[in-house]
Amino acid sequence: MTAAPSIEPALAEAAASAAAWPFEEARKLVQRLERTGKNEALFETGYGPSGLPHIGTFGEVARTSMVRHAFRVLTGDRIPTRLVAFSDDMDGLRKVPDNVPNRELLARNLNKPLTAVPDPFGTHASFGEHNNARLRQFLDAFGFDYEFLSATECYRSGCFDATLITVLERYDAVMAIMLPSLREERQQSYSPFLPLHPRTGEVMQVPIDEVRRDAGTVVWRDPATHERFETPVTGGHAKLQWKPDWAMRWVALGVDYEMAGKDLIDSVKLSGEIARALGHEPPEGFNYELFLDEKGQKISKSKGNGLTIDEWLAYGTPESLALFMYNRPREAKRLFFDVIPRHVDDYLAFLERFPGQDAKTKLGNPVWHIHAGSPPAPELVAGSGQAAATTISFSMLLNLVAVANSEDPAVLWGFIRRYAPGVSPETHPRLDRLVGHAVRYFRDFVRPAKVYRLATDIERAALAELAEALSTHEGSTDAEALQAVVYEVGRKHFPDTSGKSKSPDGRPGVSQAWFSTIYQILLGNDRGPRFGSFVALYGVAETRRLIARALAGDLMREHQEFLASRRRPAAE
Repeated sequence: MTAAPSIEPALAEAAASAAAWPFEEARKLVQRLERTGKNEALFETGYGPSGLPHIGTFGEVARTSMVRHAFRVLTGDRIPTRLVAFSDDMDGLRKVPDNVPNRELLARNLNKPLTAVPDPFGTHASFGEHNNARLRQFLDAFGFDYEFLSATECYRSGCFDATLITVLERYDAVMAIMLPSLREERQQSYSPFLPLHPRTGEVMQVPIDEVRRDAGTVVWRDPATHERFETPVTGGHAKLQWKPDWAMRWVALGVDYEMAGKDLIDSVKLSGEIARALGHEPPEGFNYELFLDEKGQKISKSKGNGLTIDEWLAYGTPESLALFMYNRPREAKRLFFDVIPRHVDDYLAFLERFPGQDAKTKLGNPVWHIHAGSPPAPELVAGSGQAAATTISFSMLLNLVAVANSEDPAVLWGFIRRYAPGVSPETHPRLDRLVGHAVRYFRDFVRPAKVYRLATDIERAALAELAEALSTHEGSTDAEALQAVVYEVGRKHFPDTSGKSKSPDGRPGVSQAWFSTIYQILLGNDRGPRFGSFVALYGVAETRRLIARALAGDLMREHQEFLASRRRPAAE
């Protein structure tokens, strides 16, 4: 277990009534332990090692870790906690995955436990152990605090033996729970126990002819040879079907908390009934919603219509992914490339606000949960002569890449250093990583989607005046002063005649049409950053040249040539 969380008295007091969902879940667990009298809280997440870890694996472990930390804070860390990452590696290999080498090797070992199937990658003793290693490497890379458990080891070591005997003793009760959930044809052959064939080693899905409770065995026949076998249910000679297995595991390990996807609601109910039939209370938890693709369809591993964790991390930060998992877990959410920039910027904004928040607000800030109560200090940047330092946003970097006419991170750092001479990749390593993400995201997604247009006569006059007004601020990095110039020109050419917005001195405000003009004509977007801040970072002289190129039609022409170059290879 990690070191006890350090928490201020004000935070500890606020935690008792904190509304954030991890605290709501943690309070359920506190009440559970008060009922059961247990002196330890065990959290569990499950993993099916027939495939590699995926973004859902990350989400489940990250969310469970957030609940665990909230529980530790609520209880003052007086109750020990453990998080078990359990691998169902004794499951039989039912089909050969598409994304592995040596598929014929796996085809020759179908129906064997994953830990008895040779490793097609040639790096481990079995396919199950290879994927288990990938899981542990995956979890370790994100710094999760967990204990790994293998189903194979638990079955073979005798860890599950006592509970397996209980399942055997209450075989009829388990069958009474399971059979109504099955199709009539499946009911005829179903058994919660899957014996391992003593000769082939395969996990056998066969009817059980006889349950010998006193001997701790089941009797079954090989459907191919009709040979009769008696197999102990203990010692790794048999395993359970997955719903009874889930319940057995909760009971044997003493699991207090486990969440699951909404698609498993019925399975959770059935396994809960089986756990009660075995004389134990099922764990606390909740059902999180599933992810949707860009079209709003449920993500399916078989369809490949989702976003992999490697794809997210190519364009966004691990913290932004954790924020995606934290936000509204009970609501279905689109998981596609276009959600990455917003989550990167939302994370940066939450992190920047955190130090100045009171105790109650801090506990509702996602960064408190993402970083287990100890979020890092934000990396702030102040322009030359500016008192207030702020975060450089991901959206700002994307626009900087667009106008810098370069996808070289060193070029972007040139602009950043000129704006803030004391800032470097060494002083701001997170910003440096963000620059790399911005370059990749711009190249693959932003640039192809840009839509530039020419200015109308009214817009042309306004932009020309803006360029002229900026000339008196050459070399300035004062974002507020530059924003005032933008507003002053906008007030003249695009006043807000609705009366809904006014400047502090009572003059009319500025119509949103002015900012849409700037973004669409200069940046090729409908929305953009606070333009004064953008000018401060990009440079006054550079912005004036950008306006001149836009008014000359160069930006639109160059983008059309870029789009044509992307279409040309496909046409050829």
